[in-house]
Order: sequence, then structure tokens, then C-alpha cells
Amino acid sequence: MNRKKILITGMSGLIGGIVGRHLDSLGYEIRALNRSQVEGFDTVRADITDPDSIGPAFEGIDTVIHLAAYLGDDDLAQININITGTYNIFEAAKIAGVKRVIFGSSGATMMAAERHEPFKTMVEGRIDDICDPRPMMNHLSPPHPDRMYGVAKIAGEAMARLFAEHHGSAIVARIGRVRKEDQPANVREASVHFSHRDVAQFFEKCVKAPDEIKWDVFYGVSDNFTRFRDIDHPQKMIGYRPQDGIRHWPTK
Repeated sequence: MNRKKILITGMSGLIGGIVGRHLDSLGYEIRALNRSQVEGFDTVRADITDPDSIGPAFEGIDTVIHLAAYLGDDDLAQININITGTYNIFEAAKIAGVKRVIFGSSGATMMAAERHEPFKTMVEGRIDDICDPRPMMNHLSPPHPDRMYGVAKIAGEAMARLFAEHHGSAIVARIGRVRKEDQPANVREASVHFSHRDVAQFFEKCVKAPDEIKWDVFYGVSDNFTRFRDIDHPQKMIGYRPQDGIRHWPTK
């Protein structure tokens, strides 16, 4: 049984819950950093915007998975929670000597690119018009956010890079669209759908990534028929192979 100690922020959320329960089933020792108690798990109840209160959650932790985030449109809340709060997470990890931080980023870092070709065709599901070879966003594509949420995630990715440069390993996970129903709600979501089963596998692979990976960026999506986010790179680097994917729209 692997007793590596993992701290998950935002574990009361959908993705945090999927990841935490899966890693727990594999024998990892899971601790939650959450504003509310996460039933069945050791929980440090604190707000990531309060650096003094979150420190104890990092004691004895090997890996942090940072998934807590504000998803709304209040720009000041984006700065306070998703930028300052993320800074607090990396600072606490540094002080505690955490070996690896997995930062839950988002495809929102590239959302504005979807309004332009060649990706516009794909998010609209116009199969016959998709270029050959198929265009892909990958870990080297320059950021192109369309709102403050994407900007805040880009800032978090930069903090992850800084942490990797000086203190340990950092992996950026650009998470696709995850829904409670485990199905996309529209044709655009069909291209970036990330199934619960693939979420669990993806984060397991990030946790198990070789020590030699000090820094990298991986897109987390299922193998969807209009997918435009690269999964070849995470397959090569950490062995992520999606088991699921949306094959047509509408789904049946």
C-alpha cells in the first residue's frame, strides 16, 4: 500500500471529490484543505486567502493537488482567490518542503483562441470543415484568455513554474469540462469533455509522474471526436491514455 501523503484543496468540489476518492482507493493518505468538512477524510478547515490558517494542512505532505478556485465573473474575487490564494498555496508548500504541486489550471487559458479558426470549426462541431492534419493546442501554444479567470490561471501556471525552478516539481493540469452528469451539455463541451473516469486516471498519472519531471503542462481531456487539445504529450510523458470520449453530437 502506497502511503504517500497528498493534500487536495477544494475537495468538496466535483473534480476534487473524484480525484480524492480515487487516490484514497489506491492507498494514498489523503488530507483535504477545504472551507467545509469533507466527510470521511482528514480535513483542515481554512480559506486559501488566509495564509496563516492553511499552514498546518501542509505538514508532512508529499504532494499537493490544488483544485480550489473561484469560477465567477467578479474580477476582484479572481485576484483575491485565484491569484493571491494560489500564491498562498505555493508559499505554504515551499515552507513545508512539499516535493510536488499539481496545479489545477484550465483550458480557459486558451479560450479566446476558440473564437478563431482553425479551432472555431471544431467547437462548432462542423466535422466536414476540420483541417487535415487536425489542428491542436499543445503545451507550447501561447496563452490566449478571454476573461479574468483565464488570466488568473495563467498567473497560477507562472507561479508553478517558479516553484519548480527553485523548490520542487510542479505539474500544470489544464482541465477540460467536467460535469456531474458525466456528459457534455452542448456541442462545444463535446470537444473538451473530460469524463470522471479519465479525470481519475489523469491525476493518478500526475501523482505518479517520474521524479525527473520537474515541470510540465498537460491537457486533461477525453478523446473526443472534435478534440483540439493535445493528449499525445501527456501520453508520452506520464502514460495518460483516455478510456472515454464523445464520438458524435448530439450524444445518444
